[in-house]
This record gives sequence, C-alpha cells and structure tokens, in this order.
Amino acid sequence: MMRIRLHPHAAARLIERGATQSEAIEAVRSGSRSPAKFGRFKFVRNFAFGGKWMGRRYTMKQVHAIAARKATDDWLIVTVIVKYF
Repeated sequence: MMRIRLHPHAAARLIERGATQSEAIEAVRSGSRSPAKFGRFKFVRNFAFGGKWMGRRYTMKQVHAIAARKATDDWLIVTVIVKYF
C-alpha cells in the first residue's frame, strides 16, 4: 500500500497556493509522473476549480506535487506548486 506524507514545508505551501492536502495526495496517486531535480519526481493532476483565486475567476487548477521516494512505495511530498487556468 502506497504511503504518502507531507513535509511541513509542503503543508505551508498548500495554504499559500490554494491547494488542499487531499489534492496533493491525489496528484501523487493518480497524476502524471516525470523526473524532477535532485532525484525527485513531479506529479501533475488537473482538478475542476470554478472559483476565484487572487481576484480572478478560474475553471481549472493544476496541482504539481514534488515528491521524494522514501521506500519502495512511500513518498514524501516536499513542495507543491499550483497553476490556475
């Protein structure tokens, strides 16, 4: 069973950037995966948004979870980036 945890830095970025913990975890579980710097991986998943962010209305939100593999099936999300469109 895949275990996914959030580093405190990632938890703080979630709040600043408008994502939820469940969205970041879902990005790792079912998003597209690609290599990232320092041997980490970037997981990307789109979510329906339909709301306002920073005074503008957007229909979609794209969550990028940057994670390090800690064991065979364990991941540590180290930061989160969110893009709105």
